[in-house]
Amino acid sequence: MTQSVLGVIGGSGIYDLPGLEKVREQRIATPWGEPSGALRIGEIAGLPVVFLPRHDKGHRLSPSDINYRANIDVLKRAGVTDLISLSACGSFKEELPPGTFVLIDQFVDRTYRRESSFFGKGCVAHVSMAHPVSPRLRIHLAEAAMAEGIQVVRDGTYVCMEGPQFSTKAESHLYRQWGVSVIGMTNLPEAKLAREAELCYATVALVTDYDCWHDTEEPVTVEAILATLHENVALAKRLLRAAVKSAASVATCGCQQALQHAIVTAPDTIPHGLRRKLALLTDRVLPFSKGTR
Repeated sequence: MTQSVLGVIGGSGIYDLPGLEKVREQRIATPWGEPSGALRIGEIAGLPVVFLPRHDKGHRLSPSDINYRANIDVLKRAGVTDLISLSACGSFKEELPPGTFVLIDQFVDRTYRRESSFFGKGCVAHVSMAHPVSPRLRIHLAEAAMAEGIQVVRDGTYVCMEGPQFSTKAESHLYRQWGVSVIGMTNLPEAKLAREAELCYATVALVTDYDCWHDTEEPVTVEAILATLHENVALAKRLLRAAVKSAASVATCGCQQALQHAIVTAPDTIPHGLRRKLALLTDRVLPFSKGTR
């Protein structure tokens, strides 16, 4: 076993990670453009943690404007092996009221404006997304929550809408009929890119509202979301601190082998520049050398 490095992506209302010690900020160049912001690299309980605010400080990036490829790439360059996403979400179930923490296990993608893969023309790859969340990391999060006395719902499906507007009532009722648990705007293509980067990925959904399907609740507002988030931040910090300790060693996980048989393009036909651009992701299965075409 080797030591894992935990990455944390903070969503709406979470632009820093209190409790992070020996902190240094670092900007790392990526071939995919600018990530959301500088990485905050430090330790929790003596173990390495890398934090990235998804919307940057001051919340300057809308969900559709986030450079998801650069974010995942820069976290991998920083040595991250396990990635936890903290995300504000609306609920479609009475039994998931505001304030609930949900450990997501499935996703439905309704986005349409975002680059959703590192691969494409010149190098084609098809990774499996049947089980989009690392079961090992979800178990660690559940154990951490139990150790801290934090109640979490262990399973749930997250539908990711494009935004930035909230749902219409018709959309909200449609998604509720689908049987999904929560709705958000940011976990896709994030989860897909994490899989392509062979990172173990998990989402902690922080329920802030009932979306707009609920007849006895007011439609969702930014003010209501932030008020609930502020109440949950202290619990989220405790959960992450316990999760760092729980996930201190990396066990075998299928996420770490996601590209093993995913690349279908013949290696000798992949252009040299593209091989170089993808080297961080593909070197385990397609070692890059300067002599490559």
